[in-house]
Amino acid sequence: MIALQSAVEGKEFKLQVLEEKLKPLGYVIGGGWDYDHGYFDYKIDEEVGYTFLRLPFKPVDGELGERGVSVSLGQPFLLSHKFQKGLDDNTDPLNGLIPMTYNSVFNQFQEPVDKDSKVDNKYMTVARSLVQELELTLLY
Repeated sequence: MIALQSAVEGKEFKLQVLEEKLKPLGYVIGGGWDYDHGYFDYKIDEEVGYTFLRLPFKPVDGELGERGVSVSLGQPFLLSHKFQKGLDDNTDPLNGLIPMTYNSVFNQFQEPVDKDSKVDNKYMTVARSLVQELELTLLY
């Protein structure tokens, strides 16, 4: 993980406004959100895993599931997840006990080799450009 300086850190917006501005740029709300925090993710690369620019946010006046909630932005950072090649060696002990149709719905992804792997410096130029774009889109 590499933290990136940005003028968007600490700024507050309605979550809906952020979604309207960031989704057209290629951001999605990442799967790691909960009612007390979340992330906008921009996928930079899929080489041997995923490299994201991640923009954290947290609610300031309620929970993320509530209509009209405002959020405060955190410090953007680069994040890399590396995944296994081939078959997952971390097998599910419930395999065979739960019918395949149900088990496959819940256990369809491989375990990451490294959830917070080293980010290649080749992504820094792209990351800085994305942060500039964020600032221009949200602050000006």
